[in-house]
Amino acid sequence: MIKIGLAAVLLTVFSLAFLLPTPAVAEYGDIVLDSKMDSMEKAGVPAVVFPHWFHRIRFKCKVCHENIFIMKKGANDINMGLIMDGEFCGTCHDGLVAWEALYCDRCHSHQGN
Repeated sequence: MIKIGLAAVLLTVFSLAFLLPTPAVAEYGDIVLDSKMDSMEKAGVPAVVFPHWFHRIRFKCKVCHENIFIMKKGANDINMGLIMDGEFCGTCHDGLVAWEALYCDRCHSHQGN
């Protein structure tokens, strides 16, 4: 009886691990965008983790640079208003090319290292 109870508990915990959203952590090659942390904290969202290599294996550099993003740290004044207006990330994340920028936790997912 104890074995069945323990198995049920372990199965429940294991199942929840796959059902509950887990915040992403920056991996090698990712870019953490945290220059606007004050406004992000006010909005109740963590810093943005941009998976650069995830995008890079799918697209050539010229798709984003220099037409969408300037290749210099701090040169792109990215904010949600501009993204929602179809600039920066919103160029592709428009619901047609890629998922819309309506799912906060897909980008605002940095858990401090």
